[in-house]
Amino acid sequence: MSSTRNRRLASAVLLLVTANLLWAGQGVAVKLLAGGAGPLATALLPLYLVTILGLGILTIRGGIREKFKTAWEFRREFFLAGTCGQLMAQVGMTLGVSWSTASDGAILSLLIPIFGALIAVWLLRERLSALRVGALLLGLAGVSLLSPLHEFARVGNPTHELAGNLLITTGCLGSAFYNVYSKRLLDYFSGIETLFFSYLSTTAFSLPVLFVLEPHCLSRLAHLTLTQWGTFGYLAIFLYGVSMVLFLKALATVDVVIASASLYLMPLFGVALAFSILGERLAPRAILGSAIVLIATLMLFRFDYAF
Repeated sequence: MSSTRNRRLASAVLLLVTANLLWAGQGVAVKLLAGGAGPLATALLPLYLVTILGLGILTIRGGIREKFKTAWEFRREFFLAGTCGQLMAQVGMTLGVSWSTASDGAILSLLIPIFGALIAVWLLRERLSALRVGALLLGLAGVSLLSPLHEFARVGNPTHELAGNLLITTGCLGSAFYNVYSKRLLDYFSGIETLFFSYLSTTAFSLPVLFVLEPHCLSRLAHLTLTQWGTFGYLAIFLYGVSMVLFLKALATVDVVIASASLYLMPLFGVALAFSILGERLAPRAILGSAIVLIATLMLFRFDYAF
């Protein structure tokens, strides 16, 4: 029994670490696509592509008609997960960062584990123990050391930046809601099925809005460079696809509060990528913050992992 529990724990940890590593590259990818596509198209077109790929995968697996029939019975749940979750998350974060700054986006994303814990207590009746609260706050403190809070001079329109930060916060709320609400759907669907049908709802709702607000988004794709096409593929396949399937698979095993706390690893990996790929220097406080984040995450998995 203990060995089975340890194997499931190790599997969940590996899935969450891999998902956060893939998510850590989102900021770089969005910056590389800047100028190649509008902010709304950057948020939604990769999602549409991975939705088409998901349909192909489910078709190959067989029984697609029965899956659609079952999903129709949960149409309200998938609509909420798609519109109030994924659509709000992707559009809020992408538009918010375009109006504000990438650093504000990184800092405000620290709200996702907090929002997720509160929503999980409300919707799933998960317990919010002293250990979980302490680990969330410890992780928040650690990531704040990683975030360059005092290194950016504020330029531009403060009102425009405030609106951007409000959009980012809305995106964080949408991401947290999706993580929690998907937990309920995983009782009836696999991770890839949950992802596909929620993306399908997002696509159906947002597609007309995209072409109204950015009518030339498809023609602008013809001007993308090879690097930007690679970035587009990364967003569609790895960010919206693989990483989310891994996260949902781990979510079927652990509580939402614990899975949400793993999101503190994202900025940690971002710092590591900047150091290893870009050669950026690691400040002492960044090293300290990384250690605190690791300690907070390990606390939850070591002392609060339950089935």
